[in-house]
Amino acid sequence: MAAPTAYIVEAVRTAGGRRGGRLAGWHPADMAGEVLNAVADRSGIDPAAIEDVIMGCVSQGGEQGFQVGRNAVLASRLPESVPAVTIDRQCGSSQQAIQFAAQAVLSGTQDVVIAAGVESMTRVPMGSTGALFAQAGLGGPKSPRQEARYPGVQFSQFMGAEMMARKHGFTRELLDAYALESHRRAAAATERGDFDAEIVPLEVETPEGAALHTRDEGIRYDATAESIGSVKLLAEGGMISAANASQICDGASAVLIVSEAALKAHGLTPLARIHNLTVTGGDPVIMLEEPLFATDRALKRAGMSIDEIDLYEVNEAFAPVPLAWLKHVGGDPAKLNVNGGAIALGHPLGASGTKLMATLVHALHKRGLRYGLQTMCEGGGLANVTIVERL
Repeated sequence: MAAPTAYIVEAVRTAGGRRGGRLAGWHPADMAGEVLNAVADRSGIDPAAIEDVIMGCVSQGGEQGFQVGRNAVLASRLPESVPAVTIDRQCGSSQQAIQFAAQAVLSGTQDVVIAAGVESMTRVPMGSTGALFAQAGLGGPKSPRQEARYPGVQFSQFMGAEMMARKHGFTRELLDAYALESHRRAAAATERGDFDAEIVPLEVETPEGAALHTRDEGIRYDATAESIGSVKLLAEGGMISAANASQICDGASAVLIVSEAALKAHGLTPLARIHNLTVTGGDPVIMLEEPLFATDRALKRAGMSIDEIDLYEVNEAFAPVPLAWLKHVGGDPAKLNVNGGAIALGHPLGASGTKLMATLVHALHKRGLRYGLQTMCEGGGLANVTIVERL
């Protein structure tokens, strides 16, 4: 009997919106509903056959509260019979949604699952949920036992990025040069139309009237080494600036994952198959370094070397992360984030996992390549790695 396989049939995303930009008028549940509609429409699946929606979202409050995954289904054209759940693995939330969806299919418990993610960082600002609880006198997440284990430690991704840059011997000039390359690659990919197949157009209001949002808003086509180097550092004496870190972004994304039985029953055409699923935990203080070690484990479990991987999507939360990852695994810079990354395209937190997968799968098809690897640093010192094979 053949081993069970989980197939990716569709993978879509919205174009990124800048904070207060073109997607600021979209309620996140409605925006997420649009990508759910798109994977159903583009695949041709009967929406009633969808057995679950697993929605990643980090800031689960306000407009993203009260189970935004279910709210997205209710804001979509999917029937009420489609269930949903919302999960939080920080920046890896929707990459974990992919892995949970694939696990459901591989276990034989479900045949048709949508993994998705949403984050409106304009309407539910990063950190707002914790800040509002603190302002109300309701406390914060660090417990007395955590304090005993990590005395005086303030868990901070910004501090983690500075720690990584120092640990791996990077200079600000190197980080800024990487950031510039991200913008150049994203601009070139946009001009070539490389994102067209993955982007779901959204209607937006502009000063000139109604329009379709189809281009990532954060790309700086005129970026130069001088303009990036002139941006103020986040900490005195540090190396991280807003220009060599990911952009605040509004967006949603979705991936349809099905079994072999569902492929046949619904006449679906797969884009890729899931080859490996890995998640690991490590040091929560440096926090962002875990993708390095998670990739080691993923490759070992897959019986592969990094040389066999044709494209890598390593989330550009901060420039030191992909640079340290590349150095650690011995990867080829020409295969890394070939269409730019979150420094140029934005990092809509809970939506980034399925967003990167949409870009990775379509890039493999566009370039006629076989294997892709995606990884993401995550709050708390976590990392997901997903390896896919183009079909």
